[in-house]
Amino acid sequence: MYHKIVSKESKIALVGLGYVGLPIALAFARKVKVIGFDINESRVGMMRNKIDPSNELESAAFDNCDITFTSDIEQLKEANFYVVAVPTPVDNHNVPDLTPVLRASETLGKVIKKGDYVVFESTVYPGCTEEDCLPVIEKISGLKAGADFKYGYSPERINPGDKVHTLENVVKVVSGSDAEALEEIAQTYELVVSAGVHRASSVKVAEAAKIIENTQRDLNIALMNELSIIFDKMGINTFEVLEAAGTKWNFLKFSPGLVGGHCIGVDPYYLTYKSAQLGYNSRVILSGRTINDEMAAYVAKKTVQAIIKAGTNVGHSKVLIMGCTFKENVSDIRNSKVADVVKELEAYQVTVHVTDSHADSAELQHEYGFGLQEQLASDYDAVIVAVNHAAYTGLEEDYFKSITKPGAFLADLKGIYRNKIAHLKYWSL
Repeated sequence: MYHKIVSKESKIALVGLGYVGLPIALAFARKVKVIGFDINESRVGMMRNKIDPSNELESAAFDNCDITFTSDIEQLKEANFYVVAVPTPVDNHNVPDLTPVLRASETLGKVIKKGDYVVFESTVYPGCTEEDCLPVIEKISGLKAGADFKYGYSPERINPGDKVHTLENVVKVVSGSDAEALEEIAQTYELVVSAGVHRASSVKVAEAAKIIENTQRDLNIALMNELSIIFDKMGINTFEVLEAAGTKWNFLKFSPGLVGGHCIGVDPYYLTYKSAQLGYNSRVILSGRTINDEMAAYVAKKTVQAIIKAGTNVGHSKVLIMGCTFKENVSDIRNSKVADVVKELEAYQVTVHVTDSHADSAELQHEYGFGLQEQLASDYDAVIVAVNHAAYTGLEEDYFKSITKPGAFLADLKGIYRNKIAHLKYWSL
């Protein structure tokens, strides 16, 4: 397969062109023939015009790429090596929602042929590829996985907003249904990943490796959040403590904050879900998830307490939240915990205004029921800087004084204004 791809006898298809699928598709398209497939025709139209719907890539990223963007399943049949990069969210009860990946599997079942390859990149629990996805492909296609077509799993490591750790310079984990598939898949990815690939011994190992990357990070942030709550009661600044502790060579540098997004705030639930199916109920992982999911309510409570302490009627108060994407310098609002802060504050009858230098107001309105404030007020009782976008990091205290009442409360969740605030009531996690 690899030689056919390199000689351009066979095409690679990316199924799902979000923040993961599109950069992979374009990277391959600079080397070989690619089909970029997405069920959303409006997104496909944007990409045909060199526009990244996720706002991650510049138009120049589309230059010199041999790629056909399509939502037509007939064109998808022209490929022989399929890479699936669709979302894997959780539902309102934090149960894995496999709908996107299973629908992608149905699509593959309609187009896959004998001798083809399929590689899943979507984050799933160990066993999902072989136990949930492949049976769907087999049932629709009438083909047998491993015999009629080869398969593998290669976890995505795309980090939105990160221009340093890109697809090309981060080691790629790959796995295959057998030794031949592993080598063919590895060589194919080596076309675009200059950092090289790590050959995992099985698909399950590769799936597990991905799921614990984000679970580990989630737990470390949960520890920082719990420490932040404890240190706040002690009257000491968490970031000062971390700065001091960080002078030791083996201290891991994590910081407290809201944990949202479509990876860290979601992936651990895939692991605990599968664990429960196998008869083991996670304690450590779910404890970390509980702490991180409760931080929005904690931030809202601290803000309301400060407003009350200032002698203001909470029901007549006004709070500005700066930043509502799930992380800094991206436009992605999926699973944003800032939306939970808004909801918590509104439960106290607080008037909440939201501003963000990257997010789309209409998208926020559709997803969470609130949009961005076009014109900021000058009498906020409190300001919560929730996301440390680059546009916010250089702000001075005079700016905050210009939009707030005298002695207002400034909640600096990421500690970016530490030691810079003298007149406002300052608090950070």
